[in-house]
Amino acid sequence: MIQPTPEALARFQKLTPRGQFATVRTLLRGEEGAFFTDTITRLLGVWDTMPKTYETDGQGMEAIARLHWFTGGCDWWIVEKDSDPDNAGQVQAFGIADLGQGCRELGYINLVEILRAGAELDFHFTPVTVGEILKGG
Repeated sequence: MIQPTPEALARFQKLTPRGQFATVRTLLRGEEGAFFTDTITRLLGVWDTMPKTYETDGQGMEAIARLHWFTGGCDWWIVEKDSDPDNAGQVQAFGIADLGQGCRELGYINLVEILRAGAELDFHFTPVTVGEILKGG
C-alpha cells in the first residue's frame, strides 16, 4: 500500500489538530489506508493551489471557500491563505467564521488557534461560494 511521504505527512499535520492527525496516522496502516492517503494528497493539493491574500479581492459573494474546519457548534471556511512572507509558517487565513452564535462573519482566522481548540479539517467538504455559506447562516 502506498503511504504519504514524510514531507506530506508533516505538511498535513499543520492542517489538523493533534487528535485528528493521530487518528489518521493509525488509519493509514489499516484497511482504509488508501482512502486516507488519497485524502491527504487531495487536501494538500487544495491547500497548495488556494488563493493567497487578496487574490480573490473583488469576487465578493462569488469567491470560493475551499476548506472547512469545525468543532462543536463552530465552523470556519477558508477562502484565502496568507502568502507567508516571513516564512513563519501558515498562521492565518481569510474566510468565514461561525462561532455558534447564529452569525457568520467574513474576517481573518488564526489557524493555529482553531487547531489548538480542536477544530477538525472536514475531509468531505465540497468547495462552495461565500454567498452560499452566508445565506445558510
